[in-house]
Amino acid sequence: MRSAQVLILVFVVAGLGLAGCSRNKDPKLLNIRSSGTPDEFAILPSKTLELPEDLTALPQPTPGGGNRTDQTPQADAVVALGGRADRVTPGGGIPRSDAGLMNHATRFGVAPGIRQSLAADDLEFRRRNDGRLLERWANVNVYYRAYKKQSLDQHAELERWRRAGARNVGAPPESAAE
Repeated sequence: MRSAQVLILVFVVAGLGLAGCSRNKDPKLLNIRSSGTPDEFAILPSKTLELPEDLTALPQPTPGGGNRTDQTPQADAVVALGGRADRVTPGGGIPRSDAGLMNHATRFGVAPGIRQSLAADDLEFRRRNDGRLLERWANVNVYYRAYKKQSLDQHAELERWRRAGARNVGAPPESAAE
């Protein structure tokens, strides 16, 4: 009887040990659980259907492409603020008015695979800082501890700018920020 209990305990400990050794393919440092209720922000009502004056002006349907009733929140916000919606539509390219800005921003060159390189580096960082065994097992948030070395002390930075003579807005007291 005693040896059976020891054997069960060994299997449980070995199972937990093996579970702790496995790493997620895509580690999540910030564990936010859904409460099981619907997400009201995930539901977007479509725009009202309108019959165009010329039916030949309708675009050809494309699988996976957009249609005239899809929501365009960024373009809608730009229009509401007095801008032009064609500036934010995908495929619109860089407007001529922003050519000088783009030339200045890319004056030292552009790395062609920067997005893929940063994504790979970030994945490796998240794997290295995925938390300890019990933290992963209990789904504990390790996000703030993982990125602590990269965080900015806002009050020290505010004081640095003030000493340099830059005018800046006030900040909440340190005790209120914590």
